[in-house]
Amino acid sequence: MKTTNFIKFFSFALLTLCIASCSIHHSHSSSGKIPPGQAKKMSGSKSAKAYAPGQQKK
Repeated sequence: MKTTNFIKFFSFALLTLCIASCSIHHSHSSSGKIPPGQAKKMSGSKSAKAYAPGQQKK
């Protein structure tokens, strides 16, 4: 009797673990910013300097 309860519990836990491990995780490392070269292409500028964060004049 105890063995069948253990087998039921173990199989349920295994099934739950398998279903949980099949989920898809997305990682969004960028915060919506695009590279300076892409911004230059979209705006039609000749230089990407204005879109690079290290090239801003203070």
